[in-house]
Order: sequence, then C-alpha cells, then structure tokens
Amino acid sequence: MNTFAPCDLPVINGEKVTLRPITREDTGLIVAWRNKDSVRRHFIFRRPFTTELHENWLKTKVDTGRVIQYIILEKESGRPLGSAYLRDIDPENESAEYGIFIGEDDCQGRGIGTETARLFVRFGLDVLKLHRISLRILGGNTASLRSCEKAGYITEGRFRDMVKLDGEFHDVIFMAVVAEEEKE
Repeated sequence: MNTFAPCDLPVINGEKVTLRPITREDTGLIVAWRNKDSVRRHFIFRRPFTTELHENWLKTKVDTGRVIQYIILEKESGRPLGSAYLRDIDPENESAEYGIFIGEDDCQGRGIGTETARLFVRFGLDVLKLHRISLRILGGNTASLRSCEKAGYITEGRFRDMVKLDGEFHDVIFMAVVAEEEKE
C-alpha cells in the first residue's frame, strides 16, 4: 500500500468536481456543514460538531495518515461543496473505510456524490493500492446507496436496527469494493 504525507497528496480532477486535500483553513466549512440537519441526519455521530472536534480530527487522524480527507470543489466555479475521506486506513490489510458528505443543499441530486465516489475508488485502488474499501450507510439513505452502487460498491449486508439515533432504531448497510472485483 502506498502512503503519502498529507502535503504530498495529489489533486484529483473529474468532469464535475475537483478534489483537493483538506487544510486547516477548511475547518469553518467542515464545522458548518457537519452541523446542518441535511448532513447530520446521515451520520451516526450526531452530536454538535465543534472547531475543537475538527482540529482534534486533523491532528490525530489526518496528520498521522490514519485518514485521508479531501474537499469537493465544483470544477467550474471552484466552490467548496463537501468532503470525502478514507478513514481507518489499515496498511497491513490494505483497507480503508470511505465516507462522504455534500454540505451544500443545492448540490444534491446532481451526480456530485457519485462522481466523487468513483474518483475515490480509483484513487484508493490505483494510487493508494488498497485491496478493499468499505463503507456504511444508514438505512433509508437511498440516494447514497444508489450513488455508491454506481461507483462499484456491492452490498455485503444489512444490520437491522443496529443504531439508535434520535430515539429511533436504524439499519446500517455495509458495502465494499474489492480490487479483484473491479478488474472483472
């Protein structure tokens, strides 16, 4: 598995989006997006998101290489739209977990999440040389489920009533891309 220092990560270009490595200057955007109901409702971690939490995430996860996080930019305008990341990077097992959120409500349903997921699959498998990229989606998040399927993720299982959020139980769907399956 290839490893990169955060400062050595490449910019990734797609048709609709450009992905660039996160910086500390993005903290205000991340905190604002993560506190929006339209974003928070798709996360298992739903407590209010603070500057301190994000700075700790950067220091203990991103700076140490346990997380690779990018900002999603609208290619045409350069406007920041959200974030995508690979977390729990495991060099020994060549695996990581993918996550994404679109922070700008007017960007939902435009294929931005799907293109970002596809770009991150290619980045993870081809550049980082991961063998497996997994993800978790809360049951009921059909837009994310469809987006990840289009990016090549295969559903591996549904854990019924796995988490209790806001007083209600929710299923968690587990999906993954495995390197050999991508070549078929």
